[in-house]
Amino acid sequence: MAHIDYYMITLSPFCYLAGDELEQIAEKHGATIAYKPVNLLQIFAATGGIVPADRHPARQAYRMQELTRVAKAKGLPINLMPAFFPSNPVPSCYSVINAQNSGGGDVAGLCQSFLRACWAEEKDVAEDIVLRTCLTENGFDPDLVKSGLLSGAVTFERNTEEAIKKGVFGAPTYVVGDQIFWGQDRLSYLDEYLVEQS
Repeated sequence: MAHIDYYMITLSPFCYLAGDELEQIAEKHGATIAYKPVNLLQIFAATGGIVPADRHPARQAYRMQELTRVAKAKGLPINLMPAFFPSNPVPSCYSVINAQNSGGGDVAGLCQSFLRACWAEEKDVAEDIVLRTCLTENGFDPDLVKSGLLSGAVTFERNTEEAIKKGVFGAPTYVVGDQIFWGQDRLSYLDEYLVEQS
C-alpha cells in the first residue's frame, strides 16, 4: 500500500486550492496520508525561499494571477487579499497534529476548513473560536486547541526538520518514498506515479 506524506501549512493558498484532490487520489489507489503541518518560514530559511511580501513585484503579481486562474479552474472562491493573512499558523497547525493523533474525525476536512476560513471566509485561524468551530465541524473535541501543546510543538518541529531533510522547500508538497511533488498542480503527476507503482 502506498503512503503519502503531505507537508502543508494552514495558511497556504495553494494548499487551499488543492481542495480534496489529494484525498481523491489516495482513495483511488488505496494509499494512506500523513498530514504534516510544517514551519514554512523555517523551511524557506533553510532552502533559499522568500516570503511572498519580500519577493520581486513581478513574482508577486504573477502569484496573484495564478491564484485567480487556479481558483477559477477549481471553482473555489478566493479572496486574494484576505483580512487575516498573514496570521499565526501555529495554533491551527497544532490542532491538525492533535486531531490526527486523537483519531475519530476528518483530518482532511479539518485542514480544508482552516484553509477555507483564511482564503474564503475572512476568518483568523489563530482565533480560539475559529479553531474550535473547525474542530467541532469535523468531528473533533474543540478542547484539542488547548491540549497536547507540548507534543504538538515537538511534532511540528520534527515535521519541519524531516521536510528539510527530504528536500521539501514549499507547500503543499506530497512525498512518496523518494519522489517529491511540489504544488497542487503536480497532483496529476502524483496520481500517475501511483498508477505506475501499482
